[in-house]
Amino acid sequence: MKRILQGLFVIILLASVSFTVHAQCKGFAKKICKLELIPFIHDGNYHAAILTEGEEAELYKTFYSGQDYRIAVCGSEALGNIEFQVIDAYKNILYDNREHNNSRIWDFRLESSQQLKIAIKVPVGKGDSEYPASGCVSIMFGFKEK
Repeated sequence: MKRILQGLFVIILLASVSFTVHAQCKGFAKKICKLELIPFIHDGNYHAAILTEGEEAELYKTFYSGQDYRIAVCGSEALGNIEFQVIDAYKNILYDNREHNNSRIWDFRLESSQQLKIAIKVPVGKGDSEYPASGCVSIMFGFKEK
């Protein structure tokens, strides 16, 4: 019985730590990254996760023709420059921030509505720490009102 209670305590503790970290990351997105969208209007969604050096993440989003959009990607200072690419359904790279001085934003308009993949990569840093850096990474979307 004691082992069951200890196991349950560990599960509850891990769940609460995970929830707290996720909430802090969402707060980072709201306070820091959302500002990158100005003068665009935020779409109301907060896409944020804790990533570690060397990790990658993908997000799919539908964009509509004739609309002006902004994608803003930001991360904790400990992570350095976050790399991102925007890729269409045919695996064509529409944008790669490494080719644009590691820009954190991309403004664009599509000729046809389509679903795009936003691929994020946290490069491995050159730090002296024996442990890889970890921190919040956020992808925000904005649009211009017509």
